[in-house]
Amino acid sequence: MSNHEEGTRSRQMSQVRANMVAMAFGQSAGPPATARQLVELSGLLNEAGHTDFRDARGPMGFNQRQANGKFTRDEAETLIAKLQADADAQAGSSDTTTARNPAPPVARPVQQRSSKPGIDLKRVSSEILAAELQVRGWIVVEP
Repeated sequence: MSNHEEGTRSRQMSQVRANMVAMAFGQSAGPPATARQLVELSGLLNEAGHTDFRDARGPMGFNQRQANGKFTRDEAETLIAKLQADADAQAGSSDTTTARNPAPPVARPVQQRSSKPGIDLKRVSSEILAAELQVRGWIVVEP
C-alpha cells in the first residue's frame, strides 16, 4: 500500500471514529426512569401475569439491563403505554377511572418446579431440554 493510500485510509477511519457516539458498555441512552414509573411498570407487569422484570424478560423482549429493572424514562413511558393499551384491549370497554388509577399489584404465587422422581434427565436428549428451556424464556447456546 502506498503512503497516499495509507493516509487516505487513516483519514477515513478517523472520520468513522469521529461519527461514532462514545457510550460505555451496558449504559442506557437517556435519564433513568423515575421511581413512580418503575412502580407503575411493575404493577402493570404483575397484572399481565409476570412476577418481576426478570420473569418478563423473554415474553416482553427485555434486554439484560431492563430485566434488572433499569429503564430509561422514554423506555418506561413507552412500555407503560403499551401495557395499558394491552390491558384496555383485554378488558374491552373499561371504566376510565380504573385505567388512570390501577389497583395495587397483586403478586401471583410462584410455582415450585421440581423434577418428577421417575424422570432421569441424563436420558433426555439435549434438543428436548433446550426446547423446554426456550419455551420458558431462557436463551440456549450450544457449548
